[in-house]
Amino acid sequence: MERPNILYIHSHDSGRYVEPYGHAIPTPNIRALAERGTLFRQAFCGGPTCSPSRACLVTGSWAHSNGMLGLAHRGFKLRDYGQHLVNHIRGAGYISTLIGIQHIHRDPGVIGFDRIIDAESNRAEHVIPAAVEHLKSGPEQPFFLSVGTSETHRAYHEPGPTEDPGYTMPPAPIPDTPETRADMASFKASARIFDEGVGRVLDALEESGMAENTLVICTTDHGIAFPHMKCKLYEGGIGVMLIMSGPGGFGGGRVIDSLVSQIDIYPTICDLLELDVPGWVQGRSMMPLIRGEVDEINEQIFAEVTYHAAYEPQRAVRTRRWKYIRRFGDRDRPVLCNVDNSPSKTVWMDHGWGDRDVAREELFDLVFDPNEAHNLAGDPSHLDVLEDMRNRLDTWMRSTDDPLLKGPVPAPSGAVITLPDEVNPRGKMEKIP
Repeated sequence: MERPNILYIHSHDSGRYVEPYGHAIPTPNIRALAERGTLFRQAFCGGPTCSPSRACLVTGSWAHSNGMLGLAHRGFKLRDYGQHLVNHIRGAGYISTLIGIQHIHRDPGVIGFDRIIDAESNRAEHVIPAAVEHLKSGPEQPFFLSVGTSETHRAYHEPGPTEDPGYTMPPAPIPDTPETRADMASFKASARIFDEGVGRVLDALEESGMAENTLVICTTDHGIAFPHMKCKLYEGGIGVMLIMSGPGGFGGGRVIDSLVSQIDIYPTICDLLELDVPGWVQGRSMMPLIRGEVDEINEQIFAEVTYHAAYEPQRAVRTRRWKYIRRFGDRDRPVLCNVDNSPSKTVWMDHGWGDRDVAREELFDLVFDPNEAHNLAGDPSHLDVLEDMRNRLDTWMRSTDDPLLKGPVPAPSGAVITLPDEVNPRGKMEKIP
């Protein structure tokens, strides 16, 4: 079999807020990729924080299993960088190249890429030209090329003429106000810039003559940086775009509604390339879905947060219908510093968000309550469901040896964390000795 090239192109903090998921956010190049590829409508990250989610994808294992319990630039690390996908596929002849953001180590040279192409910054304006130039140079094949931009991370770009705040709707559950509309208009501008970059990279791939034998994986790390989304285990935090296009059956404009997690990408690549799946991988190959052999590969998906700016331990399990979230520790108020500063955050803060109670357990019926507004954990009529979801989460935590089972999880030596009572992510910090 001629092994395909792999182009992994990824944004920052985009969730599913792109055009092919039905949002009024024009991203024509991502839409065109979906129309000739496969779009996964029910794709989720392993954890809605930057480094843990990316670590789950590139190792095929949960964050508490691979060790990435917090942010790499704050001192958290993988237990074994040899588990990164690029190190496994090297044995099949793949040459790996990194351009732009990776966010799983302060020093990208530690990860295992064969080549790192430096860009002036991780913004699309610098990353995309470097990626285009690399593709036009005729890279050795088969290749694995990681192209990551900081868009759509805050701070957003200024809205252009097509992003008029007056005709913009903020995402649910954010209230519709002039401030939140302007905030979302700026997000739309950043999404446009990422999309333009995707288009330029795909055009360069086509012009190089390598497109037909290249699997394109377009995704993001987690939900958008609005309250109740990024760093939260609600749908807006863990739901991600995932579009795959290329050889192996990833074509035809298919839309798949099966539950998949980003930890499933690693074993899928192994399956496609006919490689053994390493023993540490906890995901499941999506190839049976692609081949039409099964309707589901996952009865449930899981997600977790341990550290972001501050410590905020929580775990979740999601089935087709139900979502169960459990928070650990004794905190009963929001950890505000784990939410990026923004006009939308300010609106919530001005209306007393910091004083609202946070439930230790939450249960949501995603059929009748897709916005997760009504917690059913205390409803006696849902006790059987609650017990079932508790058991599912407990079983997963035990089977994966989740360190939370033994009590609070300490940050590693040298890590920097924000104190949980701070409002600003860059507020008062503590360095772990």
